Parts: sequence; structure tokens; C-alpha cells
Amino acid sequence: MSFFRKKAEKHTADKKKNVTLETFDGDILLSERLDRRILPDVPDPTGQRTSFDRRGVVDDPNDVDAVMKKRKSGIRYKSKFPVTVDFRDQDGKAHSVRGESRDISETGILVRLEKEDAEQLKEASGTELRFDIPPGSMPEGHEMSVHTAAACVRVFERDGETCAGFEFAEDLGTYMHRHKDRYLYVSSVILLLFISMMVVLMRSESVIYFKYNAVMYSYSIIAAMFLLTRYAFGALYRPVKIDPAFKPSVTIIIPCFNEETWISRTIISCMNQSYPPDKLEVIVVDDCSTDRSVEVIKDTIEKIASAEGERMDIRNRLSYIVQEQNAGKRAALCRGVDVAKGEFVIFVDSDSFLDPYAVVNLVQPFRDPKMGGVAGRTDVANTYTNSLTKMQSVRYYIAFRVMKASEALFDTVTCLSGPLSCYRKSIVKEHEEAWLNQKFLGHKATFGDDRAMTNFVLSYHRTYYQDTAVCSTIVPNKQKVFLKQQMRWKRSWLRESLMAGAFMWRKEPFAALNFYIGLLVPILAPIVVAYNLFYVPFTQHIFPTTFLVGLLLMSLMMSIAQLFFRKSSTWYFGFLFCLYYEVVLLWQMPLAWVTFWKSTWGTRMTPSDVKEKEKRQRHKNAPVDTAEPDAIEKNEGTRAKADAVSGEKHAAPSAGKHAENKRGKHANV
Repeated sequence: MSFFRKKAEKHTADKKKNVTLETFDGDILLSERLDRRILPDVPDPTGQRTSFDRRGVVDDPNDVDAVMKKRKSGIRYKSKFPVTVDFRDQDGKAHSVRGESRDISETGILVRLEKEDAEQLKEASGTELRFDIPPGSMPEGHEMSVHTAAACVRVFERDGETCAGFEFAEDLGTYMHRHKDRYLYVSSVILLLFISMMVVLMRSESVIYFKYNAVMYSYSIIAAMFLLTRYAFGALYRPVKIDPAFKPSVTIIIPCFNEETWISRTIISCMNQSYPPDKLEVIVVDDCSTDRSVEVIKDTIEKIASAEGERMDIRNRLSYIVQEQNAGKRAALCRGVDVAKGEFVIFVDSDSFLDPYAVVNLVQPFRDPKMGGVAGRTDVANTYTNSLTKMQSVRYYIAFRVMKASEALFDTVTCLSGPLSCYRKSIVKEHEEAWLNQKFLGHKATFGDDRAMTNFVLSYHRTYYQDTAVCSTIVPNKQKVFLKQQMRWKRSWLRESLMAGAFMWRKEPFAALNFYIGLLVPILAPIVVAYNLFYVPFTQHIFPTTFLVGLLLMSLMMSIAQLFFRKSSTWYFGFLFCLYYEVVLLWQMPLAWVTFWKSTWGTRMTPSDVKEKEKRQRHKNAPVDTAEPDAIEKNEGTRAKADAVSGEKHAAPSAGKHAENKRGKHANV
């Protein structure tokens, strides 16, 4: 084994070697090796093929959890990182060869090797693989060093390369649990308990000194307890289990505006659902795009129809509508609802991609007849693009898995986020006109559509969060776009939260209390931070040690919670996000206080933006340029998804009336 040990030392020295990650339109995304079939996860109504023709057999097809686990283990991700293969030949002589991965799954890996090395593996014994899975090559949490036994199951030529396929002695999920996950789990639990105890002790100090500044110490006690209870409730949350017999008819509606880059992928993901084909339809509503979106939509529908049309009845289940004028995201959604056949409607953003089991999981909470709406979980698709996207990835996961999950315990999720949400169609129809024509302080509401609809639903019904219904979405990778979207997010959050305050008092007492505290804490936060970091040090010459330690602990709480749930290498970006929030994002709130009624978009030229620009340029006596601002870049796919976390999501312009939208063309291909 000394031979292999020396080779292992050399392998370790190569850890920092560059690896290749696949980029798409400037973003780093997971790249799955596609199935031969365009819709491999859709149950075949003819019974000729199953979802496991290439992924193995499940003992009980009705055991959805087992089916999902089997599918997950069979997904092959394209990769390109160094792999070392150790083995012994027929004479017992040790060999070690280097290769490069081509794809990897939970159960095996495909490696490019020199032809003579690959030939030796056919008769080899004691084969072991050593490699490092770099971040971005597999789903979050898989990044780690691997040294495992494996069997070479085939050697073949492909695209001029000699490749060897290896099957792991144990799947990567089991390997991770034994070598990484259980240790991270214990460590994160200890750290979370320690941080919680430190926060409680520090708030005890606030009680002692309460008489010296009752207002500030009251705020610190309330804010700390609010956040601690959110994490505690989030840990207690459990998603609704799947009842295989409960599969109501649903219609997925995809509003689209200038989304030529991602819309095809979105449509395919919505069609590729493990759900009865006769109970699922998809409607794409294009809001008068000025790019190639409509062309891409048509081509995608034709591609699916040509491959699966007759067997899956694609031409009656997948259709598109083109609005004759740009009328806004709400109008596009309402147009889709008007022609939807399903009992439930699912809203999906045009740059969000559904997991094949998203729909079947999303509808399960509706077994409760009082349930009005359900939100799925939104992950970040381009996590590993840069530091900004990594921070957003942590923020997203905690916002959904902790914050929304804690609200779900009381059936009062206050935002059914735009990337993936489901409603009873009858409720949406009931509030359609009010939602479409919503105004606040005399101004048309052009964004915050998902939180606005949530308010209509939550005022008389229950809302829930289903963590097992997963989609991934594209978030902004540039600071300028991100900051503009965050400003819009704060405005819509403030507007809709004030409106929700009129009825939340009727909900379960603890849920209502949490809502009102959750409204006051962010609004007052800039004042509290300014008081502690500027007023006290300069007027009383006291360094704000206690305050800074408190911020540090709450930042660490977010990071360690990410480590606890996901075991991901991105965990420390939660801490960085909290610092970024305190230094930059927090100070957008005062501006939101005095401008939250504004309806301008900021990063695209909606009618409100055009009017605002005309007003500014009128004073300069200059011609008005209605071109898209630079922040848009070339692709609307970079639109801020922080809105999905808060409930504010990109809404297209709202220039037309609902009656005018009826003129949209409804085409069945």
C-alpha cells in the first residue's frame, strides 16, 4: 500500500488544479446528461415504457419516496475534474493512472483514460478511485474528497476518447453520510445550541439594563426572540407526505417577457412531471416580448410535440398565448387563468426550472379543503457563478426552509413566491379583478404580484409551504441589478405587509404576533443600527461591543443553519450576506419608507418607468430614450430573484386593462 500512499500524496498536491465547470450565458449551472427521451419522467399512458428504463427498478412504484430517491441516484452530471485510478493487474502489481471525469452520478463515474490504461482495467482487481468533487459539479453538499472502492463495468470509445465506466462500491449518499455529513450534523447542532445560549445570555443583560433605555433594550429582546423562534419552528416543520391517490387536475401558467434564454428549459421542465398526463396542462403567456421569446416558445412546443405528441397528447396539453400589447405580469397570469382547465393553477416564472416531482408534491397540502395556496421551495440554479450568487443561495435556502417553514406551522405563509406557487383556481378567479387593478395611494401596483395574491388568499384561507416541491431559478450575478431589485423588493414588501396587517390579527394568536413583530423589526432596524453604531459611540464614547457581538452571533446562526440543513461548502456565505445586509442593503429601507408607493420597475422600461423618465427629461428638454437600461444587459434572465424570497417578483408592465387582454391570441400547436 506504500505505492498507493505516495500516489495519494501527489493527488492531494493537485487539489488546487483548475477544474472545468460548464457555463451557460455567463452563469455556472449544473449540467445533467440528458435522457434519450425529452420527457423521461412522465408516466407513459400506454404503459409501454417506465421512468426507470435506464435507472433501475423500484420494488413498489407507488412508493413515491423510493422512486424519487432512485431517480436522484441515477442523474448523471457532466463533469471535468482529475481522477486517479489505483488497481492491481493479474500478477498483483500495483498501478496508478490518471484520467479525467466525463460525468458522475450517485452510483458511478465515467472517466476518460489513455487506451492502454483502460485496457489494463478489464482484468484488474482491487480498483480504487480518488478524486475531489468540485463545487458546482453536483448538487450542493456533494463537494468533497472521495477515496472509494469501485468496479470497472465497461470500457468503450466515444467521440474519439477511451472511457471507462466505474460503479462505486457504495453510493455517494452513503459515503457522504459516513465520511462527512454525520460529523457536520453533530458539529452544527452543537454550534447552533451554543449560539442560541449566547444570544439568550446577552438578552439577559438587556433585562438587567432595561431601565436605562427601555425602548432600545425592548427592541433587542424582541428581535432576538423573534429570530430564535423562527429557527426553532423551522426545525419542527415537516412537509406533507404524498398520497399517491391524490392527483387533482392542474394547469401550469408561465408568464413570459423577453426570456428567450431560459423559456425553453422552463417549458420542458414543466411538461416533464411525474404526474398523470391527462391531469396536467401547460400554458405559456407571452406578454408581447421584443426578443425571440415567441419563436423559441413555438420551436420548443413543436420539438416536444414531434417527440412525444401522439402518445402524450401534447398538442392538447401544451399551448401558448401572445398578448397583443404589453400589459404586465398580472394580466398575463390572469389571461392564462381564464382559459385554464385545471382545478388548481400553478404559477411558474419563465426562468425557473421544476424538479420532475414538484407538481405531485406541491398539490398534497390541498387535501385540506381550507387550504387556499401553497408555495414550493426555490433554490438558486446559478449558485457557483460568483460570490454574489453564493450569498443569495444561502439567503434563499434559509428564507424558504426556515422562515417560510416556520410560518407553515400555523398555515399562514405570508408570501407564496413567484417562481413556484399553487392556488385553487376558484380563489384566483374570485379576486382576479381586484388583483389586476390593485392600487396603493393612487398608484398602480406593477410588482409584488405574488405577495398581493397571497394577501387575497390568506385573508380568508390557509396557506402553506411544501419543502419537497422544488424548483431552481436564476438570480442576478451583477451588483447593480441586484441592488435595484432589492430596492423594489423592499417597497413591495412594505406595501403588502401594511395591507396584510389589516387582517392578520384574525389568525392564530402566535402567528399574528410573529407577523406584526416581523413587520416592525425590519422597519426599525436602520434606526437601531444607527443609534448603536454612530450615536452611542460619538456621544457617550462607548464602543458598541455588545451590539456587534449580537450581530456576529445572528450572522453565524444563518451560516450554521445552512451547514446543518445542506452540509454545503457555501455555508459561510450566509455570514457574508448578513454583513453585506448591514453595510449596504439595510440602508435601502429608509428610502423605501418614503417611496414605497412608487410603481417604477428600475431595471426595465415599464410604462411607469417611461413616464418617470419623461418627467425627468422634460426639465432638460431632451428626447426620451425608452431603451432598456444597461442593468438589463442582454438577458432578462438576470432579473433579481431576491424578490422570490420576499414575495416580490418581476412583473411585466401593466399598461392595459384586463378587457384589452382578451384580444391575446390563444394558439394550440
